[in-house]
Parts: sequence; structure tokens; C-alpha cells
Amino acid sequence: MKIKIITAGGTIDKVYFDRMSDYKVGEPMIKEMLKEANFSLDVSFRSVLKKDSLDFTDEDRELIKKIVDEDSCSHIVITHGTDTMIDTARVLQSIKGKVIVLTGSMQPANFKFSDAPYNIACALMAVQLLNPGVYIIMNGKVFDPANVKKDRKSNSFIEQRPGKNK
Repeated sequence: MKIKIITAGGTIDKVYFDRMSDYKVGEPMIKEMLKEANFSLDVSFRSVLKKDSLDFTDEDRELIKKIVDEDSCSHIVITHGTDTMIDTARVLQSIKGKVIVLTGSMQPANFKFSDAPYNIACALMAVQLLNPGVYIIMNGKVFDPANVKKDRKSNSFIEQRPGKNK
């Protein structure tokens, strides 16, 4: 099974700049992470965006959708910022016949205590096992984009009951 990994920036790829006391989205970290983990699946990579997801526009989401839709691969993992991951996942839901998994992290991948390796491992396992559709994989759980929200208080994703305010 071939898996396409599309990187779109977000905290997972942020790096710290001492001079500015600020974080900026840097180069995708996932290739190095998979190399260090001795990962052995057939994967290819495509970097689409290198920006904080809070800065994503509708055009950015449409670009991601176009790239996913036109890719010949039917199993796709997208690394994405957690703040607007749900919005992008909902845009992707019109794509049929593919397993599309979005994941990210609450801390940059290059931090010693980052959730990035765990979330990526879960996403790569899930993309192989799930039926076609769009999913968010965070905190060891599989979420339907229609029924999930990011809970800043707990720093995690939680299931959102239908009919509740989002």
C-alpha cells in the first residue's frame, strides 16, 4: 500500500527563533521523524503550505482539496495545524474513494516532549485500516470532522455532540 503524506505546516513543523522570541513554521519534520523510527511503509511526500493554520484562507483549503483529489494515491495523511484542522477536514469530505487522515501536534515535533511522533504513528496506522472517508487523528483517537472540536483548556481534541455549539 502506498501512502501519500502531505504537509501543510502548523505547530508540528514550528521552530524557535531565539532572536525574535517567536516560533515560525519551518521545514516539514516528518521525513526525519520516520527515518529515526525506522519506518518501512511505501510513502511519498508533498509539501503544500508552510504556515500556521490560523493564517489559512479558503483558497489554501481549496488548494489542499485539489491536490488530494487529483493525487492518484488513495491513502493520504495530512499534517496540519490543530487550530483549523477541522475546517480543512470538512472541506475535504466531498472527496470520495480515499482514506484521508489529518493529524498535527500541540507541541513542535522537534521538542523533546512533543505529541507529534505519537500522533503521526497513529495517523499512519489509521490510514491503513480505516474505510474511505475523512478523519482527524489526535490524542490516540479517531474523530469524525463533523463531531469534533479542539478543547484549548484540556489541550486536546474531544468529541462534540451533534446539535451543541461548536
